[in-house]
Amino acid sequence: MDYKKFGDSIYARFDRGDEVLSGILNICKKENILSASFSGIGGCGDVTVATLIPENNNFVPHNKTGLLEMISVNGSISANNNNEIFEHTHAMFSYLENDEMKFLGGHLLSAVVSYTAEIVIRPVQNGVIRRKKDEITGITVWDLGNN
Repeated sequence: MDYKKFGDSIYARFDRGDEVLSGILNICKKENILSASFSGIGGCGDVTVATLIPENNNFVPHNKTGLLEMISVNGSISANNNNEIFEHTHAMFSYLENDEMKFLGGHLLSAVVSYTAEIVIRPVQNGVIRRKKDEITGITVWDLGNN
């Protein structure tokens, strides 16, 4: 993995064998980024996405290996009150199965690069987005009233 800052954005290239989410978190830690959005494209060989089951607040994982085009990855970085950062990411992948185009998407848990991935990280300027627990759904959501 390699990255460079241009203006307010960071452009990261992930190479074969790199795991995308841990790489994004490592860049944010190194650059002291507590809040950001990111997006990208690439080619992966092993991915795990998940579907949230709201009734039990549990994720059902879906793993796929092979040649997977990362059509789109979009996510956010936010921090808790101790400045620990967290990512929330969704992604869409395409692949061929029996000469037919198939798709796999959802909450991204892991994506290992097979060729390359290109990710742009856009840090939040002049503030920090924190996380708070939503009492109705039981999940953590952005707390936008803390700046």
